[in-house]
Amino acid sequence: MTRIAIVTGSSSGIGYETSLSLARNGFKTYATMRNLDKSKMINEIKDKEKLPIQILELDVDYEQSVNQTIKHIIDEEKKIDVLINNAGYDLAGSLEEISIDELKAQFETNFFGVVRAIKGVLPIMREQNYGIIVNVSSVGGKVGIPLNSAYIASKFAMEGLSDSIRPELQEFGIKVILIEPGVVRSSFFENVKMAKNFSPDSPYSSLTQKIFTGFTSSMGDTASSPKEVAQTILSAIIDDNKEIRYVVGKDANSILENRKNMSDKDFDGWMKESLIDQKGFVR
Repeated sequence: MTRIAIVTGSSSGIGYETSLSLARNGFKTYATMRNLDKSKMINEIKDKEKLPIQILELDVDYEQSVNQTIKHIIDEEKKIDVLINNAGYDLAGSLEEISIDELKAQFETNFFGVVRAIKGVLPIMREQNYGIIVNVSSVGGKVGIPLNSAYIASKFAMEGLSDSIRPELQEFGIKVILIEPGVVRSSFFENVKMAKNFSPDSPYSSLTQKIFTGFTSSMGDTASSPKEVAQTILSAIIDDNKEIRYVVGKDANSILENRKNMSDKDFDGWMKESLIDQKGFVR
C-alpha cells in the first residue's frame, strides 16, 4: 500500500527537499505550508517529474488550520503513516531585547505548532497501530548558543516533548524520531527574524556581528545542505532499526562530541572560541 506522509513547512529548505525526497521514493506526500504563494517551485517540479505530491495550506500557529488540513488528508487517505514537523523559524537577539510577545510567537510556531500537528495525527495513528513522527530539531536542541535563546529554548522544549511522548506512544506502534542538524545552507538564515528592539546602537551589536560572522564562516565545508537533511529523514523513516536521534553535519557532530567529552566550563570556552573568536566548530 502507498505510504502517506505529511510535511510541514514545505515551501523551502529542509521541508521542500524532504517532500521531494519522500515523493521520489514512493510516498504520497502532502507538502503543507503557511503561504501557498510560495508553492510555485515545488509545483513545477511535481508536474515535471509527475510526483505524488499534493500541496495544501497549513499554518501550524492555528489549531483550526492544522485540524482542517489533517481531517482533509484522513478523509482522502483513511490513514497517515508519517508526520514530519519541520515548520519553524529563528528569532535572533539578546534576551534583554526580545519582547515577551516575540518569545511567545517563537514558541507558538516552533513548539506549540509541533504539538498541534502531533495531536492532530495521534488518533488515526493509534487506531491503525502504526505511525512515524519525525521532529526536525537542531543541534541547538542540545546546546546553548548566544543571542539565540528564544530559538534554542523552543528546540530544547521539542527535544523534551519528543523524549516524553516516545514511551507513551510505543505500545501503539508509533515511533518518535529527532533530527538534529547543525548549520544548514538554506533560506532559513534569510528568514531569521531579529528582535524588534535590536538596533545598531544596541549594547549587543558587536557580539551580534561576531556571532553572525561566525555562523556565516561555518557555512563552508562544515554546513549541511537541505538535501543532506532530507536524505537523513528518509533514511530514518525507512530504517528497520530506527535510532532515536539522527545528527546531521560535521559541525553538529563536532559540537555534540565536545559537549559529551568536556566539562560545562570547558565547553562554554570552546563555544566562545568557535563562534565569537571565529575559529570554527571543526578544527
